[in-house]
Amino acid sequence: MTSGRLAAAAVLEEFGLPVTIRDLPVPEPEQGEILVDVTYGGICGTDLHLQQGHLPIPTPLTLGHEGLGTVRTLGSGAVRDALGTELRPGDTVMWASSIACGRCVPCRQHREPTLCEARRTYGVNRPLTEGSGLAGAWAEAILLHPGAVVVKLGEGVDELAAMSLACAGPTLVHALYERRPVRVGETVIVQGSGPVGLAAAALAQLAGAEKVILIGGPRPRLDLAAKCGIGDHHIDIVTGADPERALDEARALTPSGAGADLVIECAGVPAAVAQGLTLARRGGSYLVVGQYTDSGDTLLNPHQIVHRQLDIRGSWAFSGAHLVEYVRLLPALCGRFDLRSLVVPFPLADVREAMEAVADGTVVKAVLQTS
Repeated sequence: MTSGRLAAAAVLEEFGLPVTIRDLPVPEPEQGEILVDVTYGGICGTDLHLQQGHLPIPTPLTLGHEGLGTVRTLGSGAVRDALGTELRPGDTVMWASSIACGRCVPCRQHREPTLCEARRTYGVNRPLTEGSGLAGAWAEAILLHPGAVVVKLGEGVDELAAMSLACAGPTLVHALYERRPVRVGETVIVQGSGPVGLAAAALAQLAGAEKVILIGGPRPRLDLAAKCGIGDHHIDIVTGADPERALDEARALTPSGAGADLVIECAGVPAAVAQGLTLARRGGSYLVVGQYTDSGDTLLNPHQIVHRQLDIRGSWAFSGAHLVEYVRLLPALCGRFDLRSLVVPFPLADVREAMEAVADGTVVKAVLQTS
């Protein structure tokens, strides 16, 4: 049943085509559902890959797997957030993008909901042919289904700051809490200075790393990270003509020049993996987070893995529990880092310009604003 209202939504009609704005019917929530007026929908690098068809998703669909908004209407029965707080109209909330099925082998036996074989993900695999189509955050409204992990934001949390790492933050909570935690006093090198890399650097600092070295670019992006307090050293590997020089500079900043205790790959560029193997100390760890979409093969020297006796781990996406932890950490993150300065809002109608700004790197984090 619809409410009679329409909501504007940014829709991916076909791969490779520009996103269009459509008016979609706003549904009345049924039992256990939540209708949210979206305030901000974040643009993630993955969204650019989706638009180009780099992942097999159904179209047409409303894009946007990270968002923040205000509860408008609740379905019948008491609806609570992930911490047990009863939700009411007017509450400001964030929600996890995916709902795990709870029945497949990864969910039931391996206790790995991020690897669920039947994950339903807002803005990724919920096409317009299902229901109203308001199942992505790039819209004026979104319908959240039973099983969605929803978290009410605390009083005083800056909404734009919360959106700065809305996807990257929970992703790195998963990576750094469960896959390979940062240990107090470690030297950490982060490859990549987009939101994923900045989340890795900020959380490593918060976890007690003695030194965090950020390798990325271009230089204005690194300068902004430094201004926001993220990372102790900032090395440009994008602008310079000789990447090896940048890698040597990073190694020289590690104890005795022997390499980092932990290297975190957040660049999303396959060639970065071969470089990252050479940045860890012997007996160190390499955590690969940024290769979310298949960007192709790369050449690497396996001797670097054996000679350095590296512990190599991958980390995929995040679950609702990781979003809960990210929201809990927001006061600490905002108290130490100027996250709000990373974000540039664009009107929903300017979605194409916002995507271009993300693609060319002129903004670190773009969000679509509906009002």
